[in-house]
Amino acid sequence: MADIERINSSEREIPHASAVGWERGRKRKTNTVAYNGGRDNNPNVKIEYVDIAKAYRYRLYPDSKRQRELDGQIELARLLYNKLLGKAKDEYKRTKNLGIKPSTFNRFLREAKAENKEFSGLYSQVQREAYFRLIKAYQNFFRRVKEKRVGKKVKAGFPRFRARGRYASITYPQFGFRVDRERKDVHMLRVSKIGGMRIELHRPIEGDIKTLTIKKEAGEYYAIFSAIDRVLDTPRVMDTYPVGIDMGLETFATLSDGRKIKKPDFARTAERRIAKWQRVVARRQKGSKRRDKARLKLEREWQAVNNQTKDFVFKAVGDLIGSGYTSFAVEGLHIQNMLQNHRLARSIQNASWSRFISTLSCKAEEAGMTMTVVDARNTSQECSKCGKLNSLSLSDRTFSCACGYVADRDVNAAINILNRATAGQAGSHARGDLASTHSVRDGRAGSLKREHTQQEVSMMSNAGEARGL
Repeated sequence: MADIERINSSEREIPHASAVGWERGRKRKTNTVAYNGGRDNNPNVKIEYVDIAKAYRYRLYPDSKRQRELDGQIELARLLYNKLLGKAKDEYKRTKNLGIKPSTFNRFLREAKAENKEFSGLYSQVQREAYFRLIKAYQNFFRRVKEKRVGKKVKAGFPRFRARGRYASITYPQFGFRVDRERKDVHMLRVSKIGGMRIELHRPIEGDIKTLTIKKEAGEYYAIFSAIDRVLDTPRVMDTYPVGIDMGLETFATLSDGRKIKKPDFARTAERRIAKWQRVVARRQKGSKRRDKARLKLEREWQAVNNQTKDFVFKAVGDLIGSGYTSFAVEGLHIQNMLQNHRLARSIQNASWSRFISTLSCKAEEAGMTMTVVDARNTSQECSKCGKLNSLSLSDRTFSCACGYVADRDVNAAINILNRATAGQAGSHARGDLASTHSVRDGRAGSLKREHTQQEVSMMSNAGEARGL
């Protein structure tokens, strides 16, 4: 996930909630407010407000009838998506023109509804959402084709038909839902074409609700609301104590001040249970109810691993934000390229580096801090004291240089990352001097401690783009 995206206040795009990951979108607007007095006796103070897009995820508890309704709506949306994709492929065979205009997709939607009257049972907003998702899939395909032409190692990945179970959510982009309070601590979500369902509203929704996504995940149902809330912009923190972070496999993260963060390998711990249910799913007959039940068990095992990882990442990031650091420097990892090493691919995948870096970026922005991404080349091979390159294998865990500098391999890399991020800045830490990184930290942890809660938000880049699952 990239850094916080700042959007002009004139734009009117609607953010879309996603069930995985989270970002903050901002619409910056500056107001000048006159006041008397003040610390600097300035009659005009510029107060910056930002519109922050957030997503709130809640558990749904539909009864058996509502579950059938939800499953039916999701299945209809999947069939509509496949129908539109089939028409797009037929159009290509007829015209040999791969690029299809949005107006053509609109015609496909009208034709699909005329051919199959069941699609009329799908709420109109959900129909448009399936249409937008296909447009988004096409746009991503063309983007990847361009990236491949310039030399990036990516697969073009033409949009594919969605099999049963591969289309797990429906979205109401504007209307068709509301939340009612039945009695104390009991709320009902009422959705068009489905009905009322009890929702566990464990925290209030701040701001104006824009969209609703209902997702089925491991047999459970969730409601994800996207909302826009206007708040005062967080003042920037004076950068007096930056820190470099080196990501690794043996140690999840190593900081330039010598601190290390270890992460339990949740997937390795659960691999026996996961392997058991994978074997059971493989033995069951495709399309049978017993296979569906076994697959549900497998999904819940993976869901538990994902929840554990997510919880660890948010707690680790919250601890870093509240530990007195004022800025963060991380290495720009090309994880997809690193996964080509089949001996380490599984460990790299389970490390969750991308999730950690994106979450740290968003939380640092919320706290008024900055995060810098530097080139990761030779951070482990370069001496942080003299700058000389030394050849090390993955098994070498101690860095030793001819200049006499000896340090932990990961700590040396973290210092190099910090040096690259603070190069040319006044007061940046000296090469290899760990003692200099401890002098500013005392007494600041309490002032920077914030409340951190898990949020999941995805911002759309423009109103014509489709919403992803």
